[in-house]
This record gives sequence, C-alpha cells and structure tokens, in this order.
Amino acid sequence: MAKTNKPHAGSLAYLPRKRVKKISHRIKNWPKSDTPMPLGFAGYKAGMTHVMATDNRKNTPTSGLEIFIPVTVIQIPPLFVVGIRAYSQGYGGKPSATEVWAEKLPEDLSRSVPVAKKPNTAKKLAALKESADQYTEIHLIVATQPSKIPFARKNPDVMELAIGGDVAAQIAYAEGVLGKEISAKELFKENQHVDVVSVTKGKGFQGVIKRAGTRQQHHKSTKKRRHIGSGGAWVPSRKVYTEHQPGQLGFHGRVELNKVVLKLGEDGTEITPKGGFLRYGPVQGPYVLLHGSIPGPAKRLVRLTQPRRKAKEESYTITRMSTHSPQ
Repeated sequence: MAKTNKPHAGSLAYLPRKRVKKISHRIKNWPKSDTPMPLGFAGYKAGMTHVMATDNRKNTPTSGLEIFIPVTVIQIPPLFVVGIRAYSQGYGGKPSATEVWAEKLPEDLSRSVPVAKKPNTAKKLAALKESADQYTEIHLIVATQPSKIPFARKNPDVMELAIGGDVAAQIAYAEGVLGKEISAKELFKENQHVDVVSVTKGKGFQGVIKRAGTRQQHHKSTKKRRHIGSGGAWVPSRKVYTEHQPGQLGFHGRVELNKVVLKLGEDGTEITPKGGFLRYGPVQGPYVLLHGSIPGPAKRLVRLTQPRRKAKEESYTITRMSTHSPQ
C-alpha cells in the first residue's frame, strides 16, 4: 500500500505559546539608524474602517486608479519622557548601568512605577556625560498619558524607546527631550513602512482542534472526537514538543513587518464613525491610519517602530475616509 504523507498541522514558529508578561511587550531587537531620534512610538488601537485612495504605485494593475483599502485606526497621543536609561557591555549581555529621571513627573506615574522624591537630575546628567565612553546604548523611558484617551484608564504604560546614532548623539538628544513630550509626527511620515509590535487577542485554554488546527477523529474512533489520534511514540518515552497539546491560545506577543502609514492626522473627529468605534469610543487628538489589520482587540496598546527589513516603496493619496457607523 502506498505511503500517505500529510503536512504538519499548526505552526512551530512561535514556541512556547504562552501569555506575555505585560501589555507593553518588550522589544529586544531594535532597527538600526544613524539619526539621533527615537526608533519607536506607542498608541492605542481604536478599530478598523476603510478609505478610498488613488494608487500611485508604478507597474501595478491598479496604478492611477481609485482603490478600496482597509485601514486600522490607532490613537497616538504624545508620550512623556520620564527618564533616561544607559546600558553597558557585560559578560552575558547588556545590563542596565544607570538611570536619570526628570525633575517634574506626571502625577499618575506613581501608579505604575516607584517615583523618587529627589531625582537629582542635574547631578546624574553630568555624571552620565562624563562616563559616556562606558556605555553602549542610551534608551528613553517614556510613559503614556491616560488623560488623553477616551476610555477609562488610570495607570500609564511605561516602556523604553531606543535612540538612533552613536552614544554621544543619543545622550545629547535624550537630554533635550527629558521631561518633555514627543509626538509621532517627529518620527514617522506618510507612505512609509513601520513595524507593529502588539499582543494578540486572548482566547484562554483551548484544545488541539482550535489551537493547532488538527482534524477531528472519525465517528467510530474510541470515545473522543476532538483529540489527537496518538499520544506519541513509545521511544522516546516522553512528550515531544512537536506533538500538539491543549493549552494557552492567544495573548501572545507578535511583530508584523512593513505596514504602510497612509495618514498621520491631528483631529480624530474626522475619522471617528457615528457613535464612536465599538468598544473604544471617539478618537481624540492625533491618530495614524495603517494599511490592513494588526494584532489585538480595541484599546490594546500598540507599539510602532521603524522598519527592520527593506520593502518596495508604496504611495497612496487618500480621497475619502469612511465614517459610517459599524453598529
């Protein structure tokens, strides 16, 4: 009898598939840049809509025509720079060497991180400049501002942003923005690519049928239908990681590459549908439109970074934005 082959069901690209530790998912690999500026930003996912735009790409079937594009709306209020963190080169990696915190911090920051009563900002900044040759990287410590988003949230999200350029340029830029706000318009422009770092929708504990996409058993199989056919080989006498198991599904950290920034807007009312976005509300202040969908539900914190991989240039001119109510 001929041997039948079947492709492996379920992706092994992301292991272990477990819950992330926090919503502001850590970015371990930052893109490279020679310009002294933050390499990322953060906002909150409001929902999806669509726009009509003119395709300015060359040598495409729709070049010069008006096309339909699904877009994701992300509210991007300014981030407040609360501190500076310096990293040195260690034996097993890059440990944190020192920190400098701003003199005046938002009142709600103490809800998320401990705040020193006397930060000694000027003294620590001077020490940071003197020992600049001991450090390999300088990061900004930024916090979101819950008062500028429409849904109820009291605790700001605190995260790090890497800076481009050499260490001297990084220190100079960080000193200039410490204790101030930074906006997305300073970092991104329309029709450029960005990478999206987000956390997917959590679906709890699920079985192998939903979690791995395996086939249900035949109706004559023993007792069960929604289970795997075999628990593994006798040798080795243990569970192998490639074997599908029930477990956590969703709430995983994911990175999507090369999303096109279609629009950077300042007035969120021009994109808010009638009645507001479902499970979010009206968009207030600055926003960004990204081509396509991104991981996570509404209200999820979304981190945007400069692109890590090269992609073909894309250019669109928006002619109309849909504000029809999704309800």
